[in-house]
Amino acid sequence: MTTVRKWLTQTRQRLHRSLKYRLNRPLPPACTHVFKGPVVVVGSAPVIHKPEGWSADVSVITINGSQSAIRAWGVDVPDIAFMMFNQVEGTNTNAVEVRRVLSGQRVRSLYVLLWRKNARQRLVDGLKAFGYGYDDLVIVDRYERMSLLEHMTGRRNTEVRTEDKCSNGVNAVLFALYHGAPQVIITGINPNSTGHSYNQTGLARAHVQMDKTIIEQLLAEGRPLFTADPQVSRDLKIPLWTGETAARASART
Repeated sequence: MTTVRKWLTQTRQRLHRSLKYRLNRPLPPACTHVFKGPVVVVGSAPVIHKPEGWSADVSVITINGSQSAIRAWGVDVPDIAFMMFNQVEGTNTNAVEVRRVLSGQRVRSLYVLLWRKNARQRLVDGLKAFGYGYDDLVIVDRYERMSLLEHMTGRRNTEVRTEDKCSNGVNAVLFALYHGAPQVIITGINPNSTGHSYNQTGLARAHVQMDKTIIEQLLAEGRPLFTADPQVSRDLKIPLWTGETAARASART
């Protein structure tokens, strides 16, 4: 595709999505889970750390196959999982690996992003095919995800280019904050990393700059965002979650 044709295609997509977004006026994805304490968002970067001061009030959100990396923490069933649509039937390396590591596992609430809402039964069948269970199944469309970003950052993003989108990990952070999480702790979310915690394929990460931009904005606004990963704390200037931080947070509840 030539540069001009690509620009025209992207412009048409932006106009179409902007109009549909304005007409539909979607809300961010709903949540029935109550966040009583810190929310730990576990991304799929190769290095993860269990946050200090773990308690029964901690909620866990996993991303794609990252659930497999926290079994050693004693977390067999996360509260929420965010999964991209292509992980269910995709044939690329990452999708195959996600299905492999999630086979036989389950989650309380599963949010599948960008699956067609009129094809719910196909999704149910696809999840059943690799033995991934859930209590609640929620399909999140593009416009609900756009709404979440706008509600939390004031940014309107038509998601035409890959580099314009947030990663699912950062979307999970926005989701938790939107639904009242008192603190959000990220681990395994590192825009500077490559590869995934649940395989050795070393695949490159997308959404690097947008993730950094959103994280910087959340910190500048004083949002209660922390990381359990010392290197990420140093690189992105995110406050490090420590036992002392956990004690202070517990004292306020």
